[in-house]
Amino acid sequence: MTSFAPDSIVLNRKLPLWYQVSQSLRASILGRSPEDPLRLPTEERLAEHYGVSVLTMRQALKELEDEGLISRHRRRGTFIEPAARRGTPVRLFGSVDAIVAQQSGMTTELLDRGRTAVPAQLAEYFPDLAEVATYHRLRRDEESGEPTNHARNYVRPALARRIDPQDLVRSPMTKVLRDVVGADIARITDTVEARLADPETARLLQVPLLSPILHYTGVSYDAAGRVLDVAVIHYRGDRFSFTVTLAE
Repeated sequence: MTSFAPDSIVLNRKLPLWYQVSQSLRASILGRSPEDPLRLPTEERLAEHYGVSVLTMRQALKELEDEGLISRHRRRGTFIEPAARRGTPVRLFGSVDAIVAQQSGMTTELLDRGRTAVPAQLAEYFPDLAEVATYHRLRRDEESGEPTNHARNYVRPALARRIDPQDLVRSPMTKVLRDVVGADIARITDTVEARLADPETARLLQVPLLSPILHYTGVSYDAAGRVLDVAVIHYRGDRFSFTVTLAE
């Protein structure tokens, strides 16, 4: 019987090996194609594939078994659970409508809002401002209630004065700025990076500390090239994949 072929990984000797292996194998499982086989290679073959001991491999597999991603059967082998949730793609398109669609389909909780001095890492986007309005939101899957991402928006104060906080519970920030506030959003620049969950993100998204996440930054510009809003979003790495779509 053909076995599932997981991706390879370059191990960091400063982090627990079983943890890195379990995260890599989890990403392979969640990103698998429907036609991929469900049977995993033996512990020995997996240990050889990742360059770790069988004991380390066994610990990594137990982590995935506890999560319900795999099941282990004596004498039959280890199998991926067919119902294991596959990642939802975070797609980067060239239209504002596509960004709005990407941010929809979830319930939203407004955790806090206020004003703050422009963070040093965002100073290049707001050279003419001393402070920005901030909004921190947590999004959950509509069906399961599971947290999927948390977002911080940094918005020009002149625009923020026209934002009703309840609108942010019902609609994504991009839609509120464009359709409610009337901001002229001409383009959005997206950046996605792979990172490890910090303590706040791990707590909010209910994932292990240092587990993989997708770190998204979206910068909205008006027709004159002025930045209107910077969105910083942390997506659960086990629920999302990263897809780029290019169109003429």
